[in-house]
Amino acid sequence: MASTVSERVELAKLCSSKDWSKAIRLLDSLLSQSPAIQDICNRAFCYSQLELHRHVIKDCDKALHLDPALLQAYVLKGHAFSAMGRKDDAVMVWEQGYEYAVRQSADLKQLLELEELLTFAKQNRNTSCKTHALELSGLAASESWRSKLSETCENQDKTSFKFEQLSELRETLEIGSKRDSSHVHGHLEDTMNGYRMFDGTPNKTYEGELNGSHDIHTKLGDSSESYSNMSDTSESFNKSSPIAVCSKLSDISDSSERSDGAKKDKKFSVSRISKAKSINVDFRLSRGIAQVNEGKYAHAISIFDQILQEDPTYPEALIGRGTAYAFQRELVAAIADFTKALEANPSAGEAWKRRGQARAALGESVEAIADLTKALEFEPNSADILHERGIVNFKSKDFNAAVEDLSACVKLDKDNKSAYTYLGLALSSIGEFKRAEDAHMKSIQLDRNFLEAWAHLTQFYQDLANSEKALECLHQLLQIDGRFTKAYHLRGLLLHGMGEHRNAIKDLSLGLTLESSNIECLYLRASCYHAIGEYKEAVKDYDAALDLELDSMDKFVLQCLAFYQKEIALYTASKINSEFSWFDIDGDINPLFKEYWCKRLHPKNVCEKVYRQPPLRDSLKKGKLKKQDFTVTKQKAALLEAADSIGKKIQYTCPGFLPNRRQHRMAGLAAIEIAQKVSKAWRSLQAEWKHSNKSTAKHGKRARRKEKITIPSQNRGGAGCSTSSSLETSTSYGFTEDKSSSRSMMSWHHVYSVAVKWRQISEPCDPAVWVNRLSEEFNSGFGSHTPLIVGQAKVVRYYPNFQRTINAAKAVIKEKKCVYSKGDNIINLSEDEKMQELLMDMQSNLLISWRHFSSLSELTLKYNLQIMHAESCDDLYKVVDEDFWLATWCTSTAFEGKRLEGTRITLLKTGEHGIDFAIRTPCTPARWDDFDAEMAMAWEALCNTYCGETYGSTDFSMLENTRDAISRMTYYWYNFMPLSRGTAATGFIVLLGLFLAANMEFTGSIPQGLQVDWEAILNFDPNSFVDSIKSWLYPSLKITTSWKDYPDVASTFETTGSVVAALSSYSD
Repeated sequence: MASTVSERVELAKLCSSKDWSKAIRLLDSLLSQSPAIQDICNRAFCYSQLELHRHVIKDCDKALHLDPALLQAYVLKGHAFSAMGRKDDAVMVWEQGYEYAVRQSADLKQLLELEELLTFAKQNRNTSCKTHALELSGLAASESWRSKLSETCENQDKTSFKFEQLSELRETLEIGSKRDSSHVHGHLEDTMNGYRMFDGTPNKTYEGELNGSHDIHTKLGDSSESYSNMSDTSESFNKSSPIAVCSKLSDISDSSERSDGAKKDKKFSVSRISKAKSINVDFRLSRGIAQVNEGKYAHAISIFDQILQEDPTYPEALIGRGTAYAFQRELVAAIADFTKALEANPSAGEAWKRRGQARAALGESVEAIADLTKALEFEPNSADILHERGIVNFKSKDFNAAVEDLSACVKLDKDNKSAYTYLGLALSSIGEFKRAEDAHMKSIQLDRNFLEAWAHLTQFYQDLANSEKALECLHQLLQIDGRFTKAYHLRGLLLHGMGEHRNAIKDLSLGLTLESSNIECLYLRASCYHAIGEYKEAVKDYDAALDLELDSMDKFVLQCLAFYQKEIALYTASKINSEFSWFDIDGDINPLFKEYWCKRLHPKNVCEKVYRQPPLRDSLKKGKLKKQDFTVTKQKAALLEAADSIGKKIQYTCPGFLPNRRQHRMAGLAAIEIAQKVSKAWRSLQAEWKHSNKSTAKHGKRARRKEKITIPSQNRGGAGCSTSSSLETSTSYGFTEDKSSSRSMMSWHHVYSVAVKWRQISEPCDPAVWVNRLSEEFNSGFGSHTPLIVGQAKVVRYYPNFQRTINAAKAVIKEKKCVYSKGDNIINLSEDEKMQELLMDMQSNLLISWRHFSSLSELTLKYNLQIMHAESCDDLYKVVDEDFWLATWCTSTAFEGKRLEGTRITLLKTGEHGIDFAIRTPCTPARWDDFDAEMAMAWEALCNTYCGETYGSTDFSMLENTRDAISRMTYYWYNFMPLSRGTAATGFIVLLGLFLAANMEFTGSIPQGLQVDWEAILNFDPNSFVDSIKSWLYPSLKITTSWKDYPDVASTFETTGSVVAALSSYSD
């Protein structure tokens, strides 16, 4: 009590001497001990004396939250709004206060004051007469507060008082003096890097970015509310990755919000001003802050330097100077000042907040969150700090924490459009799409011209493969600002994903006219030119992208890809007038080059060790490159129409899979070519069948002896092409030769290679290559990687398979009783040691006692139950208690009793709250040999099944075994995963082609939400897979022989150039 009294006495002295900054500091300390409503109002009054109007409003809001009938808070808040020029807001606040006063009639003096304020304000609502408003403010500070001398505040310490009473006492003698009227108005802001001083909403510059690759999945969640973008780092994917910067700095001071015009002259008794120096410091501090608000950072720093020379630990000056440093991107110096301010006054919540912001801008997310959390201790209901911390959590990929913070923020501040759009991004990341859409829409509802919100919503719909809504958002966005470069990039990206490359080029070109050095637009336009065969323009854009100086890692990845894809463009240009059969990326391109291309690595080693492709001018000189004029003949038109109809059957109707007309045409042409080539092979085999009495040809139950044939790469691209490197592998897998019959035949590898080649030419910037044709990485197990969860982000395409994948993992653990560590060591889950460790852990957590188990077998049962009841990644991780992987299996058909290694389900801890949950399929030589034999056997069984008595049959019931054989081979292909990319699409294309070859056409569509490759991966037996797909696949198969009338694909589109033209021309 004595301490409180002494603090109150000190507070009174500070108020009498007009030392408002120190009075505020003391009130901060008192409020941290006991949040008294009157002290909150007292602090608001102190802020008003320094003209820090936003702080006044903030404190009044706190007081009114605790007591909505506190009239004093309405008066102060209204004056603050009025001084900021927000007359309508002032009137509204005073009206609210007046309504309370009328209903309660508890304070007639303040009721009359509010009535007088309202009357005057309404008379002058449409004028700019600020002088009169401020005279009224003077009246409120003298007459009204004078009437409060005899009042006491209920439920307050008796030593508490109202500062307005001191204001009245010290102003008993009044002499004329003038105050500086050269002030700046309410919403002054710094627009450099979108870094706002006082306003919590972002400006209309846009600093987000998108990687052209969906695998990176970089998000647009990077508004321009930032210190700087100095801390931007690559994501992985992005989605994406997002730029890691903090949002706005708010409300260090509101001296910039002073009213215009001369204020009422105030008179001071010299004998009453005992601390004139402190008053001078306060107003110098205000001038310094005003300079920050005007963007005059160097001048502001010089003012703060003068104050700090007199008092090196003056917290407000340190905070002011730190803020000026932050605006100048001198973040280390800013953090040093905020730290010194905290050493001088650990209760300075503003310093905690600002240091958190600066640390976030430097990428120090953990430290930033710690500072912002500390700031919340001083202001638990601060929407601003919750907004700030939510953004930092989002940038650091703690999406659950971001959702919690931003949800709390928008409850407190329902008009915070930035918080809503970040909330939408965070909710989308954790898979809550409906809530995410609602949050984005709310942000736009608050501000229809909010560019970032429209861009985020566009990306949201594009991620979900809702192209119609995405295009509508882009239309709205460009109606608002036709010069918004990111909108053109987004639309180009969307059109590219839909296979409309020529239209994408138009938008990307518009974007580049606005921002010529935009690498996202350059890279994507080069990719589009590359795909449609305009190689001169493609190489020009790739070179331009390579020449740029970049400031972030994710952009550098695009630059690396530009190098590789330029080489592929040059290779394709050299083949443009050659037969399409000579287009052979797997055979002609150096294995090391392909490896680095797949991994997106720095091309330094490739440049040193691999011969480069011939320059484009060499192809031009030889007349090899010419613009493709696609003349549509009757034959071509018929073939393309059939291809479009057949190819669209590959489409997954699942979130994240955009319909792509170019890919559909590619799939149709590939399926028809496969049908034509397989039919020819079967016809030859059937003819041979008639003259053969060998039992192996009849039953097809014995695995063939395979010979590894060395097939040297035949690079027909001319001198200097990449295969002249000594790193070329000497072994080619998958080609079979039947020694017993001395005949060679089309192998399974040849069948699938047709589809792979079409996949490569249709999307040349997507490295879909055979894994066994890479270099040493093949031996170390390079393969596919498909994530379901990355940290906390749920991958939109694959997360729907999460529960089945968890169940598959539990089934493997239950049967094998072991998993593998990150270092590939066996973790035996059935050992007594593990059981006892579990028991001790359970006992220490008071879950069980020893007497609950009569034997180790019961403990094992308990352990198994813990595994079987695991519903999440965290549950499963707790069972093993370290990073691990396990392998599914595939029951072999070729070799009785054998199990092939299927896919690997991996679970890795990332950070404190994240887990990476994925499937990986490493293709080692041993695994390749196993699946090669299995695929050869499956192919032979199919050939023998169809080429027997059912050959050429159009009786659907007679073809049941053929259908099952095709499905079974597809099952092994999906589990094999022999390509770096594109295994799923290639597998279904071959399935369509094989059905056609057997006179069956798939006329239906893949069921909504179903991904055929995952059906195969998550079934451990081929018969289970066949049973799972036959219910929808077989009823949609129709007997047909009309495909036999189609022109021959290989001769109709004979050259590589004609193939590219066919894929790039549409009759819109």
